[in-house]
Amino acid sequence: MALLPVAEALARVIEGAEPLASETVPLAEAEGRVLADDLVARRTQPPDDVSAMDGYAVRAADVATAPARLRLIGEVAAGRPLAATLRAGEAARIFTGGVLPPGSDTIVIQENTAREDDCVIVKEPAARRKNVRVAGLDFREGDVALRRGRRLTGRDVALAAAMNHASLPVTRRPKVAIAATGDELVPPGTEPKPGQIVYSNVFALAALARREGAEVIDLGILPDRLEETIAGVRRAREAGADVLLTTGGASVGDYDLVQPALAAEGLALSFWKVALRPGKPLLSGRLGAMRVLGLPGNPVSAYVCAVLFLLPLIRKLTGRPDVEHALMQGVLGRDLKANDERQDYLRATLTRRDDGTLVATPFPQQDSSMLVPLAAAGCLVVRPPHAPAAAAGTPCAFVKLQD
Repeated sequence: MALLPVAEALARVIEGAEPLASETVPLAEAEGRVLADDLVARRTQPPDDVSAMDGYAVRAADVATAPARLRLIGEVAAGRPLAATLRAGEAARIFTGGVLPPGSDTIVIQENTAREDDCVIVKEPAARRKNVRVAGLDFREGDVALRRGRRLTGRDVALAAAMNHASLPVTRRPKVAIAATGDELVPPGTEPKPGQIVYSNVFALAALARREGAEVIDLGILPDRLEETIAGVRRAREAGADVLLTTGGASVGDYDLVQPALAAEGLALSFWKVALRPGKPLLSGRLGAMRVLGLPGNPVSAYVCAVLFLLPLIRKLTGRPDVEHALMQGVLGRDLKANDERQDYLRATLTRRDDGTLVATPFPQQDSSMLVPLAAAGCLVVRPPHAPAAAAGTPCAFVKLQD
């Protein structure tokens, strides 16, 4: 099977992925979830004309010139309206958030007034509607203030609460089952024996998936035995996983058993080689309703492939419109050699010059096993296939790493 361009590989990974079923969650659990339906305001905010300042509610006609002496007829606080109607020559003491009494249309701030017994002296003229928050200033009943497909922030949840929604319809979290493969792998905290390595991939992959709103199922380490690898695949299906994510064992060596195990379960293979560095041996396919991504075993390769393919798939399954990563623009911070036939994603630091220009500086060593540069990276510099040599200062495109 020929190497597949990255763009075509991504198109195949997300092809046919539809938003999962919706569910209703309380407001307190809605932050980070994706809205399944447009959200319509159930009330008007503010529901009445209210004061934006502490001061006095007046009629603009009475304070067109100053000084003006007005008789006080009462007091208005937030939540305690005044039923009396203001007539010519009258005013009411009012505090921020108080509803304007009938007949009033303007607020004079207290700094521009003086009290004399049961009267207030307005020292400066005030225009009509001054310091008034008119009814519906923020939103009106029936307005669509939050759209389907929006990943909700805390600010969005506050808006939904103000719109009088106690719960929200959101897309179900995709279930992502993650399995590491290989007899050489041991958990962190273990003293590795000769030939063993401490596995790390699952922690980065799980963090990426959770950050995008997925629920993670950790299948643990699958040893290099076909029966146990098949059993791991079956556990993912039994758990109702929407995505099975494996790391390692997806190539064609004698101990690479992911493909045979998936084939034994009926995998409909889409591809397994991509013109990508790092991450050439990437597998994609379907096992019934469950989508499968077989990532390389090298930790950097697994991480980069998850950024490029898993995250867009999760976004598609949750109904977000921003599926693909936005390419940002900057300049190179170091010289680069000409590229070969694979699209490169170079780990790089990201800084900003005084003039605002973003500078992406690839690390000199780009080995796919090195976690120190990956942890220090702020972006992935994208080098198209057969890109010519580029000098420092040359424009470049990059994917910003969001942690």
